[in-house]
Amino acid sequence: MGVNTKYKPFYQAVEIKDLKEMLNTSCNKYAEKPAFFVKDKESHEYVPILYSQLKNDVDALGTALINLDLKGKRIIIIGENRYEWAVSYLAVVNGTGIVVPFDKELPENEIESLVKRSKADAIIFSSKYENVITKIADKNENIKIRICMDSKEESKSFHTFRELITEGERLFKKGDNRFVNAEIDNEAMSIMLFTSGTTATAKAVMLSHKNICTNIMDMTKMLYFDSHDTVFSFLPLNHTYECSCGFLTPIAKGLGIAYCEGLRHIGKNLKESKATIMLSVPLIIEAMYRKIWEQSAKKPGLVFKMKIALAISNLLKFFGIDLSKKIFKELHENFGGQLRLIISGAAGIDPRVAKGFRDFGISFIQGYGLTECSPIIALNMDNYFRDAAAGLPMPSDEIKIEKSDSSKYGEITAKGPNIMLGYYENPEATAEVIKDGWFYTGDLGYFDKKGFLYITGRKKDLIVTKNGKNIFPEELEMILNRSPLIKESMIYGKVDNEGDTVICATIVINKEFINQKFGDEASEELIKSLINKEVRVVNKKLPLYKHIREYNLREEELKKTTTNKIKRYLEMASEMASKFINNGHHN
Repeated sequence: MGVNTKYKPFYQAVEIKDLKEMLNTSCNKYAEKPAFFVKDKESHEYVPILYSQLKNDVDALGTALINLDLKGKRIIIIGENRYEWAVSYLAVVNGTGIVVPFDKELPENEIESLVKRSKADAIIFSSKYENVITKIADKNENIKIRICMDSKEESKSFHTFRELITEGERLFKKGDNRFVNAEIDNEAMSIMLFTSGTTATAKAVMLSHKNICTNIMDMTKMLYFDSHDTVFSFLPLNHTYECSCGFLTPIAKGLGIAYCEGLRHIGKNLKESKATIMLSVPLIIEAMYRKIWEQSAKKPGLVFKMKIALAISNLLKFFGIDLSKKIFKELHENFGGQLRLIISGAAGIDPRVAKGFRDFGISFIQGYGLTECSPIIALNMDNYFRDAAAGLPMPSDEIKIEKSDSSKYGEITAKGPNIMLGYYENPEATAEVIKDGWFYTGDLGYFDKKGFLYITGRKKDLIVTKNGKNIFPEELEMILNRSPLIKESMIYGKVDNEGDTVICATIVINKEFINQKFGDEASEELIKSLINKEVRVVNKKLPLYKHIREYNLREEELKKTTTNKIKRYLEMASEMASKFINNGHHN
């Protein structure tokens, strides 16, 4: 059965039937407000682009695309987060054809394979990918049109973004209304997204305007957005998490969006943009939180002072007085001085980190979703939350736990208007995950008495012992990763000669912290001894069947997707292909 949740009062939501209506409404209402902040290459400062300009550019590009005979066609977009990416997406989806966002981190062979599978007629790319796209497009007869987002020079092999904007403006002034008057079928496939995986396993998710707009409307009910907010965008736009939550929802509410120059520039760009909202993933947020305490540890007595300050601040909050922004002013300045909300997704986060940021005066919530759900199906509200929970079911969704036994958890299933249309040209895979209208997520979880959803792990990653005990790798990884000596970890099970399941760990050491604390010449033996103690501490907190019996150490980070999820299947293949080198055994 689904859970009926007693929500706090909802915020005033936007009401939209499709993305075209959303864009037109926002551009009329917020015409003179900044929609985007982009870095000027000469001044190196963030320059605003108004909603009126966004409307002009989308209409012009859409008009030009239709004039290139791309009406109803599939158009790939590949490139880094930038204004031209956003305009291209809206110009394709709001009256031209079907948008197919690609992961810019894919190797050439995978891009080539997905170009064929998508059956696209055109591709819009940034100049960084010009050589790769040229090679692939030259071999693919389907790709008739190529458009470079940022090239300033004319080319015989591709159109330029600016050239098409100029042409679209000219056509529109002459009375070409084919794009602006285009009707939107909000239930037809308008977005095709490839899930992460190899070219053989990546599935093409078919989404509609209705799917995406349902999620946008639900998000605006559950979180407070102010039209003066600025969202800091650095996660890949080809993923639904960043696209729906960090791009389309802000546009729906009239917010500004500031694009980051790259992961190395997050801190600097946050200060420069003075963003108020940031979407992120646990790996990055936990690293930020760890860095706060590591930097504090470098100054004598500062950690003690911070702990005292936190105790005083939290005591004042108990009496309704919130002075956290003043008490931790220097920390806030490091985030630009305006950051008020962090939203975490893609994986579960350590509840201590969520509470830690809130104690410092920055609201923190997390949500849960999948590409197939456009993407969010559960979200904590900013005024009603549980740090360990994935959140409350979205207002338009029904969630139920499909149990196979008497335990409190089971597979999470969801039903609602945001659930995908299916996998493109793959009815068998669609039938495996959508049954009687319910989408089977492949994640295991449970509800608490208040209706909050908790995720325990992926069904396929669950470790089952010989005695039938269930072990969730994510639980043990979260505990291990709390150690400042450990950067990240991966838990898995292997069967020994007696048929028993042995819990194993791959541990990535935090070399920077170890060098800082024990010197640059910290010996291999010392590091092994330190980690050995940490594993023993963790094991003391766990029942015997969950004890980590073997582990290996490394400095190289775990292989991850572009949203920083561990690629377990690749790591497992690597682990099973080699013997443990630096291993420990515990009784």
